[in-house]
Amino acid sequence: MKRFVIEREIPAVGLKTRQELQEVAETSNAALAKLAPRVQWAHSYLARDKTFCVYLAEDEAAIRDHARLSGFPASKITEIATVIDPTTARG
Repeated sequence: MKRFVIEREIPAVGLKTRQELQEVAETSNAALAKLAPRVQWAHSYLARDKTFCVYLAEDEAAIRDHARLSGFPASKITEIATVIDPTTARG
């Protein structure tokens, strides 16, 4: 599986209530269930009008299928080549 960051432009998404976010996650999970095992949602970061979602997927087409089924736009899809963090400095 490849790792992707999906940028979604969704007005006021970062202002949603806990209940609204639960509904968003339920919608996403229902779409994921239909596409399993081709795509998995790791987590998302919410800004005011955007989400940045980290997914594992076979390919970009699986991400686009999820966007179509869930109704959440995939404004930009970027495949992640490498992950580094502070521990990378230790060699």
